[in-house]
Amino acid sequence: MPANRYESPLSSRYASDEMQYIFSPQKKFSTWRRLWLALARGEMELGLPVTREQVEELAAHLDDIDFERAAQWEKKLRHDVMAHVHTYGELCPKAKPIIHLGATSCYVGDNTDVIVTREALELVRDKIVRVLARLGEFARAHRALPTLGFTHFQAAQLVTVGKRATLWMNELLLDLEEVEHRLSTLKLLGSKGTTGTQASFLELFEGDHGKVKALEDKIAREMGFDACVPVSGQTYSRKVDFAVLSALSGVAQSASKFATDLRLLCHLKEVEEPFETNQIGSSAMPYKRNPMRCERICALARYVIADAANPAMTAASQWFERTLDDSANKRLSIPEAFLAVDAILDIWANVAAGLVVHPKVIEKHVLEELPFMASENIMMDAVKRGGDRQELHERIRVLSQEAGRQVKDFGLPNDLIDRMAADPAFGMSREELSAHLDPAAYIGRCPEQVEEFLAEYIQPVLERYAPALAGADAELKV
Repeated sequence: MPANRYESPLSSRYASDEMQYIFSPQKKFSTWRRLWLALARGEMELGLPVTREQVEELAAHLDDIDFERAAQWEKKLRHDVMAHVHTYGELCPKAKPIIHLGATSCYVGDNTDVIVTREALELVRDKIVRVLARLGEFARAHRALPTLGFTHFQAAQLVTVGKRATLWMNELLLDLEEVEHRLSTLKLLGSKGTTGTQASFLELFEGDHGKVKALEDKIAREMGFDACVPVSGQTYSRKVDFAVLSALSGVAQSASKFATDLRLLCHLKEVEEPFETNQIGSSAMPYKRNPMRCERICALARYVIADAANPAMTAASQWFERTLDDSANKRLSIPEAFLAVDAILDIWANVAAGLVVHPKVIEKHVLEELPFMASENIMMDAVKRGGDRQELHERIRVLSQEAGRQVKDFGLPNDLIDRMAADPAFGMSREELSAHLDPAAYIGRCPEQVEEFLAEYIQPVLERYAPALAGADAELKV
């Protein structure tokens, strides 16, 4: 790419080679040729004047595309489909007369979009599985490590580092289910004709409705689909694009939630993303370890979430059987959403595989707040020893505020336990009070929840998509 021309950073910096190939010109136009081949083969088998020699000629030239010649034809004709019909026909002179027979442009355009969307969703699905596997390993390793839970980013009851990871995983699991649903319900447009009536094919088959339907079935099977859409105008419903990008937006939302949480944890110095030996955090501040990978996830996620509005507006503004104001938008919005989500999942897998946990910092933060959290258990213990529950509740309220003032106003340690030990209302020594300060006593069923979630929900996914785990995680470009 010349240095004086714009190049999308989704290609040069972020997205994988696999996803870029799926949306490449080579993939697009070779799929057009496969669709023309499927059409010709079906028409031959159903008795139209298409010869086996013509079909074999088409089959011999599926991938050898002269893009320069196609560009010349398009400049002359101002029509991309006809430009490629002529380019293909020059390679296949015997088959040239029957290429695109009975079809309209959307036969190749829309059917290819569906085929490409399916392959891109499959890659997204596999990368989701890889992220779930990495996070699962992390969750299991830290299933019993107590940490502060936060509501409103204020210290709440304890959770564990591993349990928190299952929250990230559960949201991504919902996204996986949505992607699976989209894959299971995708249908080809088929051979519907210019306004969806199949009139051109009915004419070719001299009014034989059965053959018109049989042709569409043959095309669907050859392209690997069980069915075509039941009815359409010239195009498949653009609501399909919205549904697909909504699923991608869901992935972006989950990724951004994870990355935002991790950025906050990096600030707390409790959990950090990978930081390489020679990595520079700041050009001005050499000591910094900025969470740049998670920030990149959030940035790309924001783009995808906003991009998902494009097919919604496109679907809402289609006129009758067809209008072309979708085309230019689709060329941008659909591929770029997939490229961005592809990059997000690669970064997420990279981060999840290299998360760094700092148990001592986590413990320090837990112990600073634990006396407040232990106060209810201490109150119940004191009642068992003969104390008055209402009086003890009031004493804890007053002492907690005094201890909080020591922490907030003077930067001193939390001395609530010392204050309780000195208060005769509790009738307990410092040692007896401190026995209530074991963090493991306040994590509820976190370890069990982690194990149950991994066994019941994640392991079946990993087994179902075991081949997806065989490949190594993508190496980040930057």
